[in-house]
Amino acid sequence: MTEQQNVTAIPVTGDSPYEVLVGRGILPRVVDGLGAGVRKVLIVHPPTLGAAAAALRESLLDRYEVLLAEVPDAEAGKRVEVAAFCWQVLGQADFTRTDAVIGFGGGAVTDLAGFVAATWLRGVTLVQAPTTLLGMVDAAVGGKTGINTNEGKNLVGAFYAPSLVVADLDLLATLPRNEILAGFGEVVKCGFIAEPEILDIIEADVERASDPLSDEFRRLVELSIGVKARVVSSDFKEAGLREILNYGHTLGHAIEHAERYQWRHGAAVAVGMMFAAELGRLTGSLSDSVVDRHRSILTSLSLPTEYPGGRWQTLLATMQRDKKTRGAMLRFIVLDDLARPTVLQGPETSLLYAAYQEIAS
Repeated sequence: MTEQQNVTAIPVTGDSPYEVLVGRGILPRVVDGLGAGVRKVLIVHPPTLGAAAAALRESLLDRYEVLLAEVPDAEAGKRVEVAAFCWQVLGQADFTRTDAVIGFGGGAVTDLAGFVAATWLRGVTLVQAPTTLLGMVDAAVGGKTGINTNEGKNLVGAFYAPSLVVADLDLLATLPRNEILAGFGEVVKCGFIAEPEILDIIEADVERASDPLSDEFRRLVELSIGVKARVVSSDFKEAGLREILNYGHTLGHAIEHAERYQWRHGAAVAVGMMFAAELGRLTGSLSDSVVDRHRSILTSLSLPTEYPGGRWQTLLATMQRDKKTRGAMLRFIVLDDLARPTVLQGPETSLLYAAYQEIAS
């Protein structure tokens, strides 16, 4: 991790290395990832960022031909019909393999833009410019791209690394507070699986920790990105270590599906982490104090720790279609202790139900 002119550069290594830049007022740095051969650029953005996307387009016009593709916000944009619309724009504008796509939006937009870039002509240059906390610490980093189907979340996708990620913290200044807090689901996850300093900062002063203008907030963003960068650098295609990033996600994705994606991802992951913690306690691997710490920190951030008790069978059926399932064997990331994640393979359904009862409202 290097810092220059108040820009922190966090390296992601591996077969397709790139950097994640963190700072304030650094959105113009997207040009650093476009490369010498790019002539045309497509900016994929949600309706709420129409004016900002137009301003970004204007700043690039002296060097590139720039098009805008407005797509639905949040999970409504992660559909094959929306991807097809983007492909149509690229085709009608004669985009070649040496052109580029910029994902400019929250996690769902960067997921979609990444998938479009990965599939157009089998891969064009991709730059991610996330505009939400969730996008910065999770979705835009690591090269996972995808769209949803009626059967579940992110079941169609590709591993495809961007050439650069630009996390401009100034873009978070006008976000509603509930949007910021929802993004903390992924930040807290990084604290429990790998970086306890994150938990310490939140517990010391939750108001400053969740203020996008504070130094503590920037530190949390950098620590969280650092966790993901280290993990994906050693396991790009989730053959092993990268699975730890799914802590809380197996049940979390099932909740999102059950709620027709009306729940924020971070909120669903918060409940999923609480479930995973209770699962760890029931298997004897996790202490009461660490489980209670989950509940205390998530509650301090106004994130949910419970889910209605009568929906277990629906959630179980969705989890059995999860990407981490192997054959008929469900697999969960649990903790042996703080920052000691492990895989729990094929737990009895009765054990899963018992853990669910612990978080049932």
